[in-house]
Order: sequence, then structure tokens, then C-alpha cells
Amino acid sequence: MQITFDFIVQIISILALVTGIPYMIFEVLQKNIMWYFGFFTGIACAFTFGVQSNWAMMGLNIYYTVMAVWGLYQWRKDSAKLNGKSDELTIHLNKMSLKTFLWSMAAILALSAALIWVLKLLNGSNVVLDGISTALSIVAMVWLAKSYRYHWYLWILADTLLTFMCILEQSWWMALLYFAYVVASVIGFVLWKRKGVYVNAG
Repeated sequence: MQITFDFIVQIISILALVTGIPYMIFEVLQKNIMWYFGFFTGIACAFTFGVQSNWAMMGLNIYYTVMAVWGLYQWRKDSAKLNGKSDELTIHLNKMSLKTFLWSMAAILALSAALIWVLKLLNGSNVVLDGISTALSIVAMVWLAKSYRYHWYLWILADTLLTFMCILEQSWWMALLYFAYVVASVIGFVLWKRKGVYVNAG
């Protein structure tokens, strides 16, 4: 069998799905192993989006691989603050200050505008969906690493946009992955609300 570049892209897309599913499950359960799966999922997704000229999403997934290191450190530190107040399903949370929320919203707006402008200059594909979903995801990843419960809202919106974008690109494996992320985000929000224990005041 002749191995073509398109075949390699399909295999890597499937790899992203295979590593992305346990990443999603462990994110909902807030298990540190999530960050290891996130590292490899980020690499696979960066390659897939790169060959589709979705430059913002490629850069975002490279960002994910770097954030996996910081996120693992942050979660381990927050877990230590529970001081025995946890069981197997306890989720450690941090309260978000109003200042953090306002700065985050400003960052999303500014990043969206800047990314759309840059992507147009680069002749990117689906620049509006690419730019807005990337901006949302950048902030959502920071909120996730900081264990802010409301990061799930950002993921629901970002992953819905990404599902639609992947459908437009006919990247079916990636569309399936991001649709699964939307479903997982809804479940994650409910679980974090029920099982969450705050470890600081914000």
C-alpha cells in the first residue's frame, strides 16, 4: 500500500481523537494524568490544523502542549491545599475575582480582533471561527489550570465553534472530537459544581 500525505494526516487526526478522549474524561474528573494526554493531543491537533492552514488553531495547540506543564504543576499545588478534605471524586476549585473576570473578557475581545486581523493577512481558512475559538480557548486553558469552575462555559462555546469549523473543513475525525468535547464540558460543569471544594477565596 502506498502511503500518501493525506493518509498520514488521517492517521494523525485519528491519533488526536484517541488521545483526546481520555484527555476529556480525565479533565472532567480533574485527574492530573489529563495533562499528559493533553500534551500529545496538542501535538497531533497542531499538525492537523497546520496542514489545513488554520494557523491560529495550530498555534493554540502548540500553546496547549506548553500549558500542560504549568497546568500539572498548578493542579498538584491546589490538590495539596485540600488537607484531607477530599474523597476520590472531590474537585479542587479556586474562586474567580471580578477583576480576573473583567480582564479575561477584555483579553478574549482583544485576542479575537487581533487574531482575525492576522489570519486575514495570512490568508487563513475560516478566519472568524478560527480567531474567536482560539481566543476563547486561550483564556479557557488558563481558567482550567487555575481550577475556575466557569472555564466550562468557555469550552462549550469554543468547542461548538470548532466543531462547526471542522465540518466546514470536512475534517470529520476532528469534528467528532470537538463535538465530544462539547458534551464533556456540559457534564464537567455539572460534576465540578456538585463535587467542587474551594481551596482559596479568589
